[in-house]
Amino acid sequence: MKKILTVIGARPQIIKAAAISRAIANHWKNEIQEDIVHTGQHYDQNMSEVFFEELGIPKPAFNLQVGSGTHGSQTGAMLAGIEKILLEHKHDAVLVYGDTNSTLAGALAAVKIHVPLIHIEAGLRSFNKRMPEEINRIMCDHASTLLFSPTKQGINNLEKEGIKHSDLPYSAEHPGVFHCGDIMFDNSRYFAEISKSKSTIIKDLALTEQSFGLCTIHRDTNTDQSELLAQIIEGLLEITALSGKKVVLPLHPRTRNKMSVELATKLESNPHIILTEPLSFLDMVEMESCCDFVITDSGGVQKEAFFFKKPCIILRDQTEWVELVSNGNAILTGANRDKIIKAYQDLIAKESTMTWPAFFGDGSASEFICQTIFDYLHS
Repeated sequence: MKKILTVIGARPQIIKAAAISRAIANHWKNEIQEDIVHTGQHYDQNMSEVFFEELGIPKPAFNLQVGSGTHGSQTGAMLAGIEKILLEHKHDAVLVYGDTNSTLAGALAAVKIHVPLIHIEAGLRSFNKRMPEEINRIMCDHASTLLFSPTKQGINNLEKEGIKHSDLPYSAEHPGVFHCGDIMFDNSRYFAEISKSKSTIIKDLALTEQSFGLCTIHRDTNTDQSELLAQIIEGLLEITALSGKKVVLPLHPRTRNKMSVELATKLESNPHIILTEPLSFLDMVEMESCCDFVITDSGGVQKEAFFFKKPCIILRDQTEWVELVSNGNAILTGANRDKIIKAYQDLIAKESTMTWPAFFGDGSASEFICQTIFDYLHS
C-alpha cells in the first residue's frame, strides 16, 4: 500500500480535503493510505475541529499545533514539523492544497528531501506578488511532480511559466499537469443534498429563500485598515437600503476584533443586517444555495456563489477565478463603497440573462485526481 501525507492547516483546506478523503475511502482504501497532518495554522481550533466531524474527514494522524505568528516563524515551524514526519514515516508523496503557509511548508519539506509533491489547485494566479498567497502558489507549482488545475486558465498560466505536461515517469523536472475540474464543485454538489436535511440555519434565522444576501469579510487587507473596512460596511448598508433585503454577515474573528465600536453599532442597529458567529460548512452551503446574492473577499465563497448560480460582488482588486468576472457573474470592487453599490445594481440588472458555463468540471474531479495519483505511485 502506498502512503501519502496530506497537509492541511486552515478551514478551506479542511473542506477541500473532504473530497479527496471521500474518494480514497470509496475507491482506493486498499491501495492508498492517507495520513493527514494538521499544522494548526488556523488560530481558532474550534472553527477547524467541527469540520472534521461534520465533513467525515479522518482525524489527523499528526497535529503540529503551530498557531498564528509571522509568516516566517509560522512557515518555519511547520516546515520543521512536516520534515520530521516525512523522515520518520517514509511517505511516498505529499499532497497540498491551495496557497497558504501550510501549503508552502509542505511543499518545501517534501521537495528538499526528494519526496514527490502533489499540488491541488495548481496554476491559479492573481498576478499580484504583494499577496503572500501568490508567492506560495508560484513556489509550490514550480516544485511539484503532479499539478492539478481546476480550470483551463490555470493550465495556460502554468504553460506561460514553463510548466508543461510530461509523460510518465513524472518528476519535479518533468511534471504531470492535469486539468481536472474543481474539487469544491464536487463538495458543493455532495454536501448541498446533505445540508437540505441537516441544516436548520434558514429556519433559525427566520429567512426564506431568495430573500436575503450573504456577506463574508475576513482578509487582512480589508479588515486591518479601518477606513477600508468602513467603506465595505457603508456599501453593505446602502445595498440593504436599495434592495430592502436582509444581509446575513457571519463575523470572522479577525473582522469582529478589528471593527470599531462605531461600525459595530451601525451593523447591530440596522434591522436588515443579521450578524452571526462563523457558520459550519453545512450551514454555509445551505445559505449559499438559498440566498439571492453574495458579497465576499473569500476565494472559496466566490466559486461557491457560481456553483449555486448566485451573482457575486468580490471585495478584492484581483481574483484567481478570472472566469467569474469575464463571464459577468461577478464584479471586482475592492474595498470601495461606490463600486460596491454600483456592482450590486449592475449584477441585479443583468441577472436574468447570466449564463453559468461548466468552468469547474462535472463534479468528478476528486476521482480523477485519485486515479492519477494511484497510476503515478504504481508506475
